[in-house]
Amino acid sequence: MNITIKNGRLVDPRNHVDATTDIFIAAGRIAALGKAPAGFRPEHSIDAKGLVVCPGLVDLSARLREPGFEYKATLESEMHAAVAGGVTSLVCPPDTDPPLDEPGLVEMLKRRAESLNLAHVYPLGALTAGLKGTHLTEMAELVDSGCVAFSQADTPLIDTQMLWRAMQYATTYSYQVWLRPQDSFLARDGIAHDGEVATRLGLSGIPAFAETIALATILTLVRETGTRVHLCRLSSAAGVDMVRRAKAEGLPVSCDVSAHHAHLADTDIGYFDSHCHVVPPFRSQRDRDALRQGLADGTIDAMCSDHAPVDEDAKQLPFGESEVGVTGLELLLALAIKWADEMKLPLSAAIQCVSARPAAILGLDAGHLAVGAAADLCVFDAKAHVRITAAHLRSQGKNTPYIGYELPGRVRHTLVGGRVVFEA
Repeated sequence: MNITIKNGRLVDPRNHVDATTDIFIAAGRIAALGKAPAGFRPEHSIDAKGLVVCPGLVDLSARLREPGFEYKATLESEMHAAVAGGVTSLVCPPDTDPPLDEPGLVEMLKRRAESLNLAHVYPLGALTAGLKGTHLTEMAELVDSGCVAFSQADTPLIDTQMLWRAMQYATTYSYQVWLRPQDSFLARDGIAHDGEVATRLGLSGIPAFAETIALATILTLVRETGTRVHLCRLSSAAGVDMVRRAKAEGLPVSCDVSAHHAHLADTDIGYFDSHCHVVPPFRSQRDRDALRQGLADGTIDAMCSDHAPVDEDAKQLPFGESEVGVTGLELLLALAIKWADEMKLPLSAAIQCVSARPAAILGLDAGHLAVGAAADLCVFDAKAHVRITAAHLRSQGKNTPYIGYELPGRVRHTLVGGRVVFEA
């Protein structure tokens, strides 16, 4: 379908564009900017006056709960949530049931996602069989079936020799390994950041050095193997500093932070709010501020939703017994804008950390709107605020501490491959 998007403010950080212009879409791609190509006849027109037109968001962590956890959410519900939030590409971790450790499971997930004809889905393959940490998966076969990298998700890989072997194997074939740094022994039985808040509330703590000790191990193995490693969900100031030094050293590492960790701290637990029960835990305000600054200076490459829909019964329990996770697909754009506003950064900074930068980590030709690029776009009202309610969220999971808050940025249209998949 030929589509014209008129009068919108095009913000494309990768190509350093921030200007009011028209966009012309044909055959699923950007056909022209500014002036219509010869012979172009639009079949559909979108008036984007007063709206921002940007690349579709690329989310580096969104649990879709299929297969195995359909009682928490379904692929269909979460894909609709994605496009409602302007997300056009997303990565799903391998901790499904069963885990994504066999090509057939990955192919089934890809087919289901493609049949919905909404956002693009990029699965992470399990690094070890069943995520048990004892045997490596058949990585080459998983790549052929559609996996973009390999991960243990939140399941610890205790055996460092197994991690070393996995990284050696990945390096041989130029595969990327995604790891969340946390020492499982130091974090054992912990449910909140080890600090004054946890002490006052009587909650068992997870110290920040549970992250940095694991991070030191990973970075040492990167030096020895040369493996491209993506560090998932940094949570501490010390961790940010270690990554900053590793990048200055030239190590092939990238990292992300969850949108919620860029805004919330352990004090937001309040009186045992189970919606703030997350992994890694919300840490001190000093840590939170370091994450925000790391995102601003590029030490942290991307912001992700770390979307994990949970059924309400699992959250309506005492803090320590509640299931971890927050829903975030529909809040990613809003929280990125909020971060940029509070850091006094331009809108392009917010868009860059949820589009071009995560696309670069994945090696995707996405996150930009140059002529010839795939027409994956988000059109939103940057000045409008949305009151977050359970009814507002299309995700089956309503588990977010932002219920009742007003957040900036209302998505008006989402296009994937030149098709309008969401309109409000």
